[in-house]
Amino acid sequence: MQVLETLSPTVVAVVVLSSIFLLYVLFKRKQNHRLPPSPPSLPIIGHLHHLGPLIHQSFHHLSTRYGPLIHLRLGSVPCLVASSPEVARDFLKTNELAFSSRRQSQALDLITYGVAFAFVPYGPYWKFIKKLSTVELLGSRNLGHFMPIRTHEVHELLQTLTEKAKRRESVNLTEEFLKLTNNVISQMMISIRCSGTNDKADEFKTLVQEATKIFGEFNVSDFIWFCKNIDFQGFKKRYKDIHKRYDALLEKIIFEREEKRRKEGKIEDGDKGKDFLDMLLDVMEDDKAEIKITRNHIKALLLDFFTAATETTAIALEWMLVELINNPKELKIAREEIDHAVGNERLVQESDAPNLPYIHAIVKETLRLHPPIPLLSRKAIEDANVQGYDIPAGTMVFINIWSIGRNPKYWESPLEFKPHRFIQGDSLKSPIDIRGQSFQLLPFGTGRRGCPGMNLAMRELPVVIANLIQCFEWNVDGKQILNMDEQGGMTAPRAVDFTCVPSIRENSPQNFTST
Repeated sequence: MQVLETLSPTVVAVVVLSSIFLLYVLFKRKQNHRLPPSPPSLPIIGHLHHLGPLIHQSFHHLSTRYGPLIHLRLGSVPCLVASSPEVARDFLKTNELAFSSRRQSQALDLITYGVAFAFVPYGPYWKFIKKLSTVELLGSRNLGHFMPIRTHEVHELLQTLTEKAKRRESVNLTEEFLKLTNNVISQMMISIRCSGTNDKADEFKTLVQEATKIFGEFNVSDFIWFCKNIDFQGFKKRYKDIHKRYDALLEKIIFEREEKRRKEGKIEDGDKGKDFLDMLLDVMEDDKAEIKITRNHIKALLLDFFTAATETTAIALEWMLVELINNPKELKIAREEIDHAVGNERLVQESDAPNLPYIHAIVKETLRLHPPIPLLSRKAIEDANVQGYDIPAGTMVFINIWSIGRNPKYWESPLEFKPHRFIQGDSLKSPIDIRGQSFQLLPFGTGRRGCPGMNLAMRELPVVIANLIQCFEWNVDGKQILNMDEQGGMTAPRAVDFTCVPSIRENSPQNFTST
């Protein structure tokens, strides 16, 4: 089903209004920019009819025909799609400042108070929050402090799988991975764990999932200018409902924390019990703070980090395990590496990661084929020239990292799962960097707008998958291949949940069931 098919008959009727079309034509004739190649467009909707539910795949197919840099008009929004490392570098490095902003949407404005960190314009507020999040919350010291939380959550997952295996019951790994990642970030943010018995934590998890889903849904009001104030698809009602519930929940959590701080005093910097909410309240209460933030800023930031850190890591874990099950030879190599480096007397720990190069190669190969966020978005804050083309201020830019990761010009056998491509002999290092320096592999983005949670993800992913390999057998019956279809949205998870009956490995660590 294409994007156009999601519009109501009323929208379609409005689209064909000839008077609007005439105004549009007169407006476009006034422009005289040298733009990249573009496929045929239609009045009003522009190129929307070219897009299916999997936007990144639609962009990929257009790019294979029209080139690595194409110009699209999504309704009344001018857009560019970059699908090669060279073009991506021009936007993300050579002209980084000119494309340092991101486009807002009605969902972001109404749900996140209009101040979501990931989408606010590049400026003093963005710089301050970036520094606070990367240096304080997600800096090396704090990630070290929170390591026991990550370890505990991995052991909880192993315990759940063990119980299911003993009873020969199926387990929904999609849900279990989401629970794992949500519990880690929840305890780092607000010191609350979603256990199934904590009402606030479970409600928070539900709201985060609802917000993540709706952020990725197509709203015609974001793209066709004369529809901006007309809620054809009923999104505004849903936005306001999520915002109202989220605001009430966060207000309660913040109030309870403020009461605790009044009674027990503030937690000092460097103390292990200090979470992100405490850090933000310190800034809000500091009259001399570099940037003055409000309660709404705090609420927006918490939702921002929850949505970013929960689903993306869980998606990567699921794709990783599914690829290994579908490629048993690679699974066997990974298991042999773990047995050799760690043995079966104890569980894999974060400190073992440097000695598991093939596990890291598996992480890289998974993120190459299945980047959880397949499109990086930017917005031009000024006129720029890229690849010899004139790019007007206000133009949206999509970097199709999903397409770049599957381009045969840069990858041998790009559709095959081959972790060995990231191993150079016996070297633990690969010439292809995953942290933003190699533009053919950008799962975390790069530069100023790069993902601040990269270091957390790169601590979680290798250890979780290594423990799953170390402790359980993973296979499917006969020659069955697990479904590899994607689901549309802001992220790219598998189209169906991953459900299986786990089997305890014969020589797995004897102590993990009681950890």
